[in-house]
Amino acid sequence: MHEFVDAMDAATSGCSRRDLLRGVALGWISSFLPAAFAATAAEDTGGFNALSALLTGRKIDDPTRSRRLFDALVADKASFMSDVAALLDMIRTRNIPVAQLQTALDSEKSPFAALPRAVVSAWYLGIVGSGKTARCLDFEMAMNAQVVGDVLKPPTYCYGGYGSWAVKPI
Repeated sequence: MHEFVDAMDAATSGCSRRDLLRGVALGWISSFLPAAFAATAAEDTGGFNALSALLTGRKIDDPTRSRRLFDALVADKASFMSDVAALLDMIRTRNIPVAQLQTALDSEKSPFAALPRAVVSAWYLGIVGSGKTARCLDFEMAMNAQVVGDVLKPPTYCYGGYGSWAVKPI
């Protein structure tokens, strides 16, 4: 009987050692996962942020807004990420000045002609998509109000009821 108890102790202690080692190994490996996911997210939006800064002429320093706009643009067009990378590559290799970029893309009937408009529209208006698929994602903090914010204080919301802006003043 004593041998049976010793065998049970050995079996359970071996099992818990294995479980402990397995748990430590999984814990150690999982400590690298958040960094890997963060790096992937940064790489995803990195090209988008670079193109956005180039097109808007402003520093893109709000990762939450950037990610929200990026995700919406990707949802609208599955090839958005590859299109951004290709457009950035085209700008670098051909050394196209930003001021002439849209004209060059339009005159060449480039497949990327709509991309700068979509990106700038997303940042300046806070709207992604057009027509029935348009979604307002960032109205209050959109760049159109920030650009003139040092001189003007454009209201971001209507202060009256719906349609009150259409009533002629007395």
